[in-house]
Amino acid sequence: MNIDKNSLFLYAVTDRNCLKGKSLEEAVEEAILGGVTCVQLREKNVSQEDVIREGQKLFKICRKYNVPLIINDDYEAALKCGADGVHVGIEDAPVAEIRRIAGEKFIIGATAKTVEQAKLAESSGADYLGVGAVFPSPTKANAIRITPQQLSEICGCVNIPAVAIGGINAENISEIKGCGHSGAAVVSAVFGADDVKAAAEKLCKAVRDTIK
Repeated sequence: MNIDKNSLFLYAVTDRNCLKGKSLEEAVEEAILGGVTCVQLREKNVSQEDVIREGQKLFKICRKYNVPLIINDDYEAALKCGADGVHVGIEDAPVAEIRRIAGEKFIIGATAKTVEQAKLAESSGADYLGVGAVFPSPTKANAIRITPQQLSEICGCVNIPAVAIGGINAENISEIKGCGHSGAAVVSAVFGADDVKAAAEKLCKAVRDTIK
């Protein structure tokens, strides 16, 4: 496994549409200072060159604080910008193919919404799972929901760590307490806040209470 489960404690996924006057670089650094332990760059509807360019900027910030940088979907862009890894959905490139091309030290995260998907991701070489959506997601209106029981079953069926994702905020995360997740992935709960650092600090406390 190429990522420590502690690095998945508070996993922030970028969305520049959430930002309130800040640059993405400013917001990411504030999030890290507030306690974010992993950053995923998610850029939709832009060229691979733009993803690489932004990834290179964020990589410098993440490396400064020893926080892993993950690129959403595009493992080629992740490799080209020097990121630590990639996170792929069920319809993206297969985990086994990415592992063969990118090598053993490259971090690969995979989305899982069922026990079967989780087991396949693990056996194919994934380092961690993203499991959800556990709540209605403001950034993915059509996301398939899973119950706390399903989250628990998925987390318990594999030996790699899992992060819960989907509509999580400091107020609702208590509903998935004790489900076996190693952390929570958030988007708007951090990057949509007026004070990104304070929002991350609040989430850290909330997440800690659910995984004790």
